[in-house]
Amino acid sequence: MAEYLVGEKVPPWDLEAKVLANVYRRTAEARARGTGLELEIIARWRQESRRDILRTWTERLEDPSAGVLTIGAIRPVLSEWTSRGHGTITYCLTQVLSGHGCFGRYLWKVARRKPTAECTHCGAVEDTAAHTLSECAAWTEQRARLVAVVGADLSLPAAVRAMACDASAWRAMSTFSQEVISRKEEAERAREVDPLAAQMRRRRAGRRRLAHDRRIPP
Repeated sequence: MAEYLVGEKVPPWDLEAKVLANVYRRTAEARARGTGLELEIIARWRQESRRDILRTWTERLEDPSAGVLTIGAIRPVLSEWTSRGHGTITYCLTQVLSGHGCFGRYLWKVARRKPTAECTHCGAVEDTAAHTLSECAAWTEQRARLVAVVGADLSLPAAVRAMACDASAWRAMSTFSQEVISRKEEAERAREVDPLAAQMRRRRAGRRRLAHDRRIPP
């Protein structure tokens, strides 16, 4: 859900289908009455339907089961986010906004590719998207350029709000994400070819296979 909300400017397909169905119904009713239809009228109906659907979508996001931080940041500016005329989502930007990517906590807890959640760039106990964006000392230079555009508050809600309303803030966030995530991924690839890291991965894979085998009935 969080990755979808980050990447898409349109509602989920079932809500979008309701927009199309509503416009189709009103068009059919007007034609049945013999009413002439101008494109401006149909466009207005579509806008009205989208406003109604946006309220439904916002209500649907009130109690998310996953992606809580990302949804919590985008939900207050959902209208601006989905109607913006600027900005495209990139692979690296999605990682920073969703927290799913080359971060110590994600690689440890979800991907199971690291033994701890530690930040290998500054030594912090836990490396997350928020840590990377606003705290990690390894990215001071990139962060300074970002702050010059977005402002000192680099919390996810503040960053998303700035991105939704300002094309320059979007570009700054995209540039930061590209530079930093690319370097983090390079460091992760180098770590994974390290013999000790490879040995730890093999041990974890072996434990998973044993656990799987124990679940198989005789």
